[in-house]
Amino acid sequence: MTRKICLAFLMVMAVVMNAAAIDLKDVAAGEYRAQGMAQVTPMADGESWAQISDDGQRIDRYSFRTGKKVATVFDASTARGPKVKKVDGYIIGPGGANILIQTETKYIYRRSFTATYYIYNVKNNKMVALSDGGPQQTPVFSPDGNNIAFVRQNNIYLVKLLYDNAESQVTKDGRQNELINGIPDWVYEEEFSTNTSMVFTSDSRQICWIKYDESKVRQFAIPMYKGLKPELSDNADYPGAYLYKYPVAGETNSTVSAWSYDIKSHQTRKLQVPMDADGYMPRIISTNNGTDVAVYTMNRHQDCLRIYLVNPLSTVAKLLIEEQVDKYVKEEAMESIVFTDRHILVPSDRDGYNHLYLYTYAGTMQRKVCPTKTVIDEVYGIDETTGDIFFSSTMNGAADRQVCVAHANGRIDRLSKNDGWNSAVFSKNFRYFINNWSDINTPPVYTLCDAKGKTLATLIDNAGLKAKAAADMTASRKLFTMTTSEGVTLNGIMILPKGFSESKKYPVIMWQYGGPGSQQVKNAWGIGMFGAGAAFEQYLAELGYISVCVDNRGTGGRGAEFEKCTYLRLGELESRDQVEAALWLGKQSYVDKSRIGIWGWSYGGWNTLMSMSEGRPVFAAGVAVAPPTSWRYYDSVYTERFMRTPKENPDGYDTVNAIARAANLSGSLLICHGTADDNVHLRNTMEYAEALVQADKDFRMVTYTNRNHSIYGGNTRNHLYRQIVSHFNEKMGVK
Repeated sequence: MTRKICLAFLMVMAVVMNAAAIDLKDVAAGEYRAQGMAQVTPMADGESWAQISDDGQRIDRYSFRTGKKVATVFDASTARGPKVKKVDGYIIGPGGANILIQTETKYIYRRSFTATYYIYNVKNNKMVALSDGGPQQTPVFSPDGNNIAFVRQNNIYLVKLLYDNAESQVTKDGRQNELINGIPDWVYEEEFSTNTSMVFTSDSRQICWIKYDESKVRQFAIPMYKGLKPELSDNADYPGAYLYKYPVAGETNSTVSAWSYDIKSHQTRKLQVPMDADGYMPRIISTNNGTDVAVYTMNRHQDCLRIYLVNPLSTVAKLLIEEQVDKYVKEEAMESIVFTDRHILVPSDRDGYNHLYLYTYAGTMQRKVCPTKTVIDEVYGIDETTGDIFFSSTMNGAADRQVCVAHANGRIDRLSKNDGWNSAVFSKNFRYFINNWSDINTPPVYTLCDAKGKTLATLIDNAGLKAKAAADMTASRKLFTMTTSEGVTLNGIMILPKGFSESKKYPVIMWQYGGPGSQQVKNAWGIGMFGAGAAFEQYLAELGYISVCVDNRGTGGRGAEFEKCTYLRLGELESRDQVEAALWLGKQSYVDKSRIGIWGWSYGGWNTLMSMSEGRPVFAAGVAVAPPTSWRYYDSVYTERFMRTPKENPDGYDTVNAIARAANLSGSLLICHGTADDNVHLRNTMEYAEALVQADKDFRMVTYTNRNHSIYGGNTRNHLYRQIVSHFNEKMGVK
């Protein structure tokens, strides 16, 4: 009898121990990340592409006809010259004779980094250093392949391959925290999504760049401690400080200007680009319109984008396109402008939805690509021989993306075959594309397709991850819609525990982001706060939670009216919608309305705080990670795009913010923040914490030493995950 009891006990314990198939450490370590294709680069021949091997040791070339490997263009183990441990990236020079090999990459901010680059000669299998003067930034080949320009310590350098890689310095006025040549300052990098501001002209005779004078921008100091992983030993006795220029809303930005350098004559010229004294210069682009370069300017309100063609010799600028829209020009639309040999493709929501407009280099609009009331997302380009324009759109609804082609006769065809989330990489001749497809239940599948969408080969199917997910991820997922009391229809997604029953009452954890133009509710594998098939939410489901995400007003994929209605009052409608979603959930038979929580990161942290203090006490607990708490503390470009300046919009800044609402906080709050966050400064949390103290509100706060906005390094991410889960377990009754 005793033996039977012991066996029964052991069997029960085995079931209990195996109940949580997903381990939190595995989630933090990325065990459920899908296999992908590293840095796919379509080759100039139109028939092949290059990509980095999984082990980072090779650059291989594959056929667009078959999907099979046809050659290795670089092998770290056999290349002559300096040895590299790992290929972090590469740039194939014009004609393919030389390749820049990137290694020893060290990130500065989100997009900027320094690296050691080597020039690899494909013919003789030999590699030499691009420069011996220290790490480089953003190298670029001249169109003839004979020169390489790069940036080091805010100055531009030139390497001439035909002259034994002779190196010369193009600019000499670059200084830390004062003047930058060829790469953007912090706010341009972050909010205009770029890490380079330097191009060659099409004849390879001129280097053109944007210069940023940030000498009058106020400096921000971030305390740095000794810490661990990495350990900053210089700060062992006294903390150090990281100093950089960060313009907050309404304050002085960098003064920007465009310049050219004649390689032969060594003459430097300032380009005469008209722009407002407080305006922006988001891009400089090489074109095939003679030797002209394209320079973008934008007013401070960011509702007027101008594209100029500039002759770098005469310095004369000619207005090509003026894009003026209601409220603001979407940064994503500006970023997606495509220059071809003969045309410019300009995305715009001027008619209420993001559509495409085809222009000539004379500035004449030739045609509009308008798939009714749908949003064009990614722009892949135009086949100049046929006039076919390739893009992705929401033709199946906001939670779906399809790869499409618009023919010159106006007909629009869908090229991707599966409902869900599709994106593409096209060959240079647009005869083939690699399609990346997934849905909420299927990890990414990469297929090779022809120009009509016919599948030629399956490149990656992530079958192993699919099997692992089927075994470990026992929760089910479903997309849904709901309608608020104001009659607004919102899209959402649910992760339901295994054995879900509508007759039971479950606690709910809502995750969200909710910022302008963002989208979390997708029919895609990459859902969840950390993507990876909602692995974190699957873990919560194992504990008995329902996880829910609702895209509030202000999010993307549904047109300008829905996306831009939050203008001048960020956080007001977003938090109202999250509260409405919680109220709707509380009315469902399977939800315990007394145990609804909410959490988010960055804008999602802001949204969490605003929702918990909206006035209707619907949340039992919440977690805000790295949250903004007042838009007066955030950067100029992003904030003013949606809020204008504090002087123009004082009510929007001062009455619609988390600090002003501190006394209304309802529910148990945990705030987490990295002390070295260069994006959303710890200042936001500290000032909000003080407001909570003075309002006599209880809360918990966890700070992470020397961690940036992403809060990772060593055991940090695992620790953060555990704090989030423990907080909800403690406050919402799940042990």
